[in-house]
Amino acid sequence: MASFVAITMVRNFHLPLPNPLYRRLRSAAERANQPATTIARYAIDSWLRQQQKLMVREAIAAYAADVAGTPADLDEQLEAASLERWREERPGRKRRRRAR
Repeated sequence: MASFVAITMVRNFHLPLPNPLYRRLRSAAERANQPATTIARYAIDSWLRQQQKLMVREAIAAYAADVAGTPADLDEQLEAASLERWREERPGRKRRRRAR
């Protein structure tokens, strides 16, 4: 059976940085004992993931606002069950211990 290795194409990207930002990047790289390119790559990837999550949240919120009160809105039985479950687990509510 042949084994396959995923090959990711790597592209170079020239990014001029203002001196203060460059110094902060180099300092972070030294503290992490990593190349500055690794730190920059991680920071860019992290920011892009955060932006993607934000876009998804906003799309879900827009969809929920659009369908509110329509037949596509939340199922009433599911909503009632979730509210009941929420009441059971609400923080600050003390449960009585059963006597043994």
